[in-house]
Amino acid sequence: MTTAVAARVFRLPDLGEGLTEAEVLEWKVAVGDTVEVDQVVVEVETAKAAVEVPVPFAGTVLKLHAGAGAVLGVGEPLIEVGSAGTAPGTSSGDPAAVRYREEEQAGSGNVLIGYGTGGAPGTRRRRGRARPAPQTAGAEAGRPGAAVPAARPATAARAARPGPAPRVISPLVRRIAREHGVDIAAVTPTGPRGVILRRDVEQAIAAAGPEEPATAAAPGRAAPGLADERIPLRGLRRAVADKLTRSRAEIPDATTWVDVDATGLVEVKDALRRARPDLRIGLLALLARICVSGLRRFPELNSSVDTARGEIVRHGRVNLGFAAQTDRGLVVPVVRDAHLMTTADLAAELARLTGLARAGKLPPEALTGGTFTLNNYGVFGVDGSTPIINHPEAALLGVGRFADRPWVHDGAVVPRKVAQLSLTFDHRVCDGGAAGGFLRYVADCVENPGVLIAHS
Repeated sequence: MTTAVAARVFRLPDLGEGLTEAEVLEWKVAVGDTVEVDQVVVEVETAKAAVEVPVPFAGTVLKLHAGAGAVLGVGEPLIEVGSAGTAPGTSSGDPAAVRYREEEQAGSGNVLIGYGTGGAPGTRRRRGRARPAPQTAGAEAGRPGAAVPAARPATAARAARPGPAPRVISPLVRRIAREHGVDIAAVTPTGPRGVILRRDVEQAIAAAGPEEPATAAAPGRAAPGLADERIPLRGLRRAVADKLTRSRAEIPDATTWVDVDATGLVEVKDALRRARPDLRIGLLALLARICVSGLRRFPELNSSVDTARGEIVRHGRVNLGFAAQTDRGLVVPVVRDAHLMTTADLAAELARLTGLARAGKLPPEALTGGTFTLNNYGVFGVDGSTPIINHPEAALLGVGRFADRPWVHDGAVVPRKVAQLSLTFDHRVCDGGAAGGFLRYVADCVENPGVLIAHS
């Protein structure tokens, strides 16, 4: 006979930066597990970043109050813990907790990732957020009208052996697996601490061979792949949408641009790589250094507008944001006090923040407080853009690809590394003279890096 005990409920804590909710990405524990004080029990996704949440007390997990995919507000119940050795379900008798444990013992694997390892092929279950399995891969997979193949079953040994569910952190990895009918339980992880990465799923898809071709639609029936898909606007995607909408609504922006011969900057980068390969100074670090120097000469662009007080705030520090593409979407980490850094310091900090961003480990404070943003969209193979200002900043420099093009150099038309620079600025903080002056200074430094040395 089990004696009931008073359970302790840990609620979703305040994660800072004004965040009011988070989506459960992955549970690190299951009902019946023993946890220690400050042990990480769940990973959640806020509007800023993925965050690992520790539990503040020790004991036995009695209940998980939300499944993967559920969205919780700050203060809502997250996990219920009783004293060590307490049987699950003792404190509340909740049938969901009992069912949760039964599924785990049966090896369903749906506790963490939402994919069943038992039952008929092709069946999928997700806890917390109901979402039907898509019928077609659709245009997103690059094959309009291609039918999703039946789920590839796990091996018999895996299906019959109960154990911990595989670790899948990235929502993108889950989506790719779902679209291609891949059973995550059958995928061999290669990531740190047994995390399943995108390449693992892609290798499983390739190993399974080509998919069945789509058959022609019967008369009078809709062709596959044409059904609408509704994607919840939440987490990072909603935060980006809110910020960009506010930027367009509040900021009277204007864009100016110039083509530059970037051959000199590329040569400096190559020379630094040869002389000091340990510093790993790339084009982004050099462009960041140029921006910081330009903002010292044109402080109007290192500003924001306080609409409540009717004031322009010229920031004394340069907190340089830079756009980084990750599996979760576009994020803008911030290099704080960039004006105090050498080029080597900037390169190291850019690399550190980029690594954290791609691993989904950026703390919320690393995504706020920027005063100016550098966006190197040339890495996507495009030449130009009219980027949207990262509210509440007042300006953003966009850099297109460095491409070989004919250029007049020393009186002759020769191939040179040419790029387009675009400056989008808040017309409330300055007029075209300051914006053009800043852009021309940046262009001069790109074309002749000696200008940067002269003004440093």
